[in-house]
Amino acid sequence: MPAYWIAHSKVNDPAEYKKYADQVPGIVAKYGGRFLARGGRFQVLEGPKKFERFVVTEFPTLEQGVACFNSDEYQKAAAFRRSGAGEVEIVMIEGTK
Repeated sequence: MPAYWIAHSKVNDPAEYKKYADQVPGIVAKYGGRFLARGGRFQVLEGPKKFERFVVTEFPTLEQGVACFNSDEYQKAAAFRRSGAGEVEIVMIEGTK
């Protein structure tokens, strides 16, 4: 069953955040993921307007998405973001049948 990695981000340092964002597509592809939405136009309909970037990534299974997140490659890339370049909230959610 497909699962979705949903990320809400706030970019604090665009140059450092780009070092993270440039590495992610190859890592996601390695785990069978594909981007359904990455950045682009959005409109907050309800809730706080803390985040300014939204990403939806589909994986074949929840386990593959979690494995991607926990991989050494992703964690190394995320270190750029975690150094203060951005704030993020990430969830993995299994799709419906």
